[in-house]
Amino acid sequence: MKPLAVVGNVNVDMILGPAEPWPVPGSEVVVQHDDLRVGGSAANSALTWRALGADYQFFANTGADLYGVWMREQLAPQSAAWPVTRGPSTVSVGITHPDGERTFFTTRGHLAALRWEEVRDGLDWSRLSGGWLLLCGSFLTTALSAEYGALFAHARAAGARVALDTGWPPEGWEGAARRDAQGWARAVDCLLVNEAEASALQGNGAADAEALASLLAPGAIAVVKRGVDGAEAHGPGGGSPCAAPAVEVVDSIGAGDVFNAAFLHALAAGGSVDEAVARGVRSASRAISTHPRRYDVL
Repeated sequence: MKPLAVVGNVNVDMILGPAEPWPVPGSEVVVQHDDLRVGGSAANSALTWRALGADYQFFANTGADLYGVWMREQLAPQSAAWPVTRGPSTVSVGITHPDGERTFFTTRGHLAALRWEEVRDGLDWSRLSGGWLLLCGSFLTTALSAEYGALFAHARAAGARVALDTGWPPEGWEGAARRDAQGWARAVDCLLVNEAEASALQGNGAADAEALASLLAPGAIAVVKRGVDGAEAHGPGGGSPCAAPAVEVVDSIGAGDVFNAAFLHALAAGGSVDEAVARGVRSASRAISTHPRRYDVL
């Protein structure tokens, strides 16, 4: 089993829903489901690896409040050395909808303060040699993503491959966000995005993995996650789309993060790209249809 690590966004998730139609201002809506949990793409991926019994490294930051204390407790032991940023922790309220989609309301909080120097000194790079480093929440961890060039170079020198899930830019994809993401994509070994992100990243409406791969370096893996329609990848040993099983959705928040973790776990275990896509789809489908969340056992 090759080593794994994840770096990026950890925040408080309050999940409520389903809600339809969108409420009239000043009204009150009673929903069927609520869940308060540690969230953020990096945390969701780490918790998936924990459930799958993986040995992994995990680095992030929290705010200096009770939410920060709670998140570090939930994510111990990896969180013991995380930096604590002055001010409140980031909180994200996710409203789910009957069709499986969701809407987020997120505070800036602590995420923008995570710095490359902290990540550099917080990971055991020799232990990561030959493995995968997953980066998440690029448009929220803005101080870190501004130093991605140094991070990518350091990872290459350490013999680690980089997988990237940019997330959705709060200001939209026009202008700097697309240029930045395209630059990151050319420097990573695996890009993991959903359909909407794939289309916006290319700026031409195309959302298939083969088209996305044209933005990457030769030999890199492009993955497009398609929700209820499964996922597909383009790269060495990949190319066959994988359909998702029919499940009753409890909430879909974090489904793509669960996919990322299970996909990379399968690659680290020696699986092919197509096998890793199938593993990711299966794990994500199980996670979104169970409460409390469960993941397929390997």
